[in-house]
Amino acid sequence: MKQNIFEKIEILPAYRQVADAIEAQIMKGEIKPEEPIGTEADLVAQFGVNRSTVREGIRLLEQSGMLRRGEKRRLYVSLPGYDKLATRISRSLVLHKVTFRELVETLEILEPNTIAMAAKNITNEQLDRMAKNIEQTEELLEDRDMLSKLDMEYHSLIAEAADNKVFLLAREPAGLLIYPATQYIFEAVPEAPSRLLDAHKKMFEALKTKDVEQARTWMDKHVRDFVKGLLRTGANLDGPIAKPHLDHLLSLDTYL
Repeated sequence: MKQNIFEKIEILPAYRQVADAIEAQIMKGEIKPEEPIGTEADLVAQFGVNRSTVREGIRLLEQSGMLRRGEKRRLYVSLPGYDKLATRISRSLVLHKVTFRELVETLEILEPNTIAMAAKNITNEQLDRMAKNIEQTEELLEDRDMLSKLDMEYHSLIAEAADNKVFLLAREPAGLLIYPATQYIFEAVPEAPSRLLDAHKKMFEALKTKDVEQARTWMDKHVRDFVKGLLRTGANLDGPIAKPHLDHLLSLDTYL
């Protein structure tokens, strides 16, 4: 008889079984977003387990954004926000030792295609928000931290304007990893803030006139500028993304 051909059976903790059972019903569409699933006491009675087990299972689902608490201690199904999902994915990318080169290669494919779709689908309300972002960027060119935040917001607006949820979700984790890198670039490359502002203005004009090719061209230039800036900071494109990026992601827990 062959030895060690079977894997050990994993017995999930009771709280994980509670969380998995609720999540399965949500994923099947049996319980829809904003529908109530009862209170902790209701779930204790249904699952036949103690309150601490139910509470821990609920905590897992709240952390993932699938449940929220409402009035009278009722629990409701919710849609996980892009910010929560993106942060979790970004952490995984860092822990898997993703390199800047891999990140850049993704941006070179994703960003030009995203803005091309945005040029076709952008709304006047989204253009107004983008114009406000550019105005704030121009006012805060010397504030490196705010500039990085505004840059991340600008690219998120483009992803939103593409009107494709997969593009938006794919872009957000990369944006969280780019955020600390842009701060380094602004410190190392004096002309970087003004070049970023110029590129944002050019892309905005292309989006406003629905000029797909011009939008794509300027996004290509913008990504190449990011790579040049990275190299001027002394970053190793083939090395794993550095610890400060993970520190930044962990700090986001305060706001999510």
